[in-house]
Amino acid sequence: MEVEEGIRLNPPLILRMPPAWADLRQHERPRFPHAENGIIHLPPSPLRAILPPDPKETTLPKQTRYRSVRGAEDILPDAQPRWRNVRDTMVSVCERYSYGQIDTPIFEDYNLFVRGVGEVTDIVEKEMYLIPDKSGGDTLALRPEATAAVCRAYLQHGLHAGTQPVRLYTVMAPMFRYARPQSGRLRQFHQLNVEAIGDPDATVDAEILGLCWQVFVELGLKDLTLQLNSIGDPACRPAYVQALRSYYGDRVESLCRDCTARLDRAPLRLLDCKNVPCQPFIEDAPRSRDHLCPDCESHFADLVGFLEGMEVPFTLDHRLVRGLDYYTRTVFEVQTRAEGAQNALGGGGRYDGLIQEIGGNPTPGVGFAMGIERIILNLERQAVEAPPPPPPTVFVAYVGEKARQRAVVLSAELVRSGVTNILGPASKSLKAQLRQAGSMGVPHVAIIGEREAESGMVTLRNMSDRTQQEVGMTEIANRLERL
Repeated sequence: MEVEEGIRLNPPLILRMPPAWADLRQHERPRFPHAENGIIHLPPSPLRAILPPDPKETTLPKQTRYRSVRGAEDILPDAQPRWRNVRDTMVSVCERYSYGQIDTPIFEDYNLFVRGVGEVTDIVEKEMYLIPDKSGGDTLALRPEATAAVCRAYLQHGLHAGTQPVRLYTVMAPMFRYARPQSGRLRQFHQLNVEAIGDPDATVDAEILGLCWQVFVELGLKDLTLQLNSIGDPACRPAYVQALRSYYGDRVESLCRDCTARLDRAPLRLLDCKNVPCQPFIEDAPRSRDHLCPDCESHFADLVGFLEGMEVPFTLDHRLVRGLDYYTRTVFEVQTRAEGAQNALGGGGRYDGLIQEIGGNPTPGVGFAMGIERIILNLERQAVEAPPPPPPTVFVAYVGEKARQRAVVLSAELVRSGVTNILGPASKSLKAQLRQAGSMGVPHVAIIGEREAESGMVTLRNMSDRTQQEVGMTEIANRLERL
């Protein structure tokens, strides 16, 4: 809503919020001045964003007044070949590993992410988009990540009753997180997510890491590193957490505000801090692999051996913990060596306690996510070309009213016959249409003039050698297949 600057309202304007808004927690409510008990009091003063403009008085500028929301981007036709190539590569690798596609809704119960992702995470504390349910039910959240949603679907639809592990992937799934937009970090972004649920063995971890690495290999990205660590499980992690608390407790005065809060609530996140004051402490902090129990140590040794046998390159990184609470044992991240804060292209790990946390029986799982926008950004930086889409097989050009009608019918019939074609524009002359076909790289032009419209024939022109032949309109699809 908008009001022209300088307008004063007398008496004060009172707006009533929908009743459901009054039930929201303070941080969930829309921001309005002077809001009390569901009523917004606006004093008589210069106001903006209060009343809708009168449509009769609104003059749109030459360029549209509406733009995409900050942090969300349009994917234009010129960019689609690269996006399609990335998607097709991901689908091809996943299906060769016998993973099946799953799609979940873009919004879920808010509490699914609080329980699954963890209350003391940036996603839950700062980044989720919340939606009050108009029916008065639970608060909803736009999906900030896919793993919790896939695990919810695994439970809801009884996938745990089938053969395990269940291998699933989502591709080009939109996610939503509120953060300051920057290169490679948007508020709406897309991911590939791969999950293997129901098997605790290190062979499944190796399969997941091998699949992840193979996607990057087939996309043609270079200068990548795979960082690997184990953060233990509930049997051995408490001792490690206590060692972290003890180490950082002696340095609490020097920590940033976020780390001071995390010390008691989420001490593993101390190793994930990016703030400058905390960096000197991270390198000398206790290492998780020094505190692993025999089972976790054996699991990690098996994984390392499998990766070496698969010739998947990796680097052990004791600082790596990932940012979500559900991870156990294996954690990994694929990073680019290019400079910049957004250097992580994908990552994941094992989450053996997640399904139990959201209401199921104890069920092991492992998976990863890749950020599509960051991958495409790095493909462009490395000048990795995407295969261009093939041009249409034939351009349907025409002159005259009868020819125009015939051309529309011919174009539709070619589509039904499986022939890719493009219908010429009515506003252009035949010569201009031929130039357009040449500039598009179309190999053949079907020309319909008044004579052809009367006879039911088409002049088929080969654009490479300029030869022409007359073909019956019903025969043109078969003729094109033989050329």
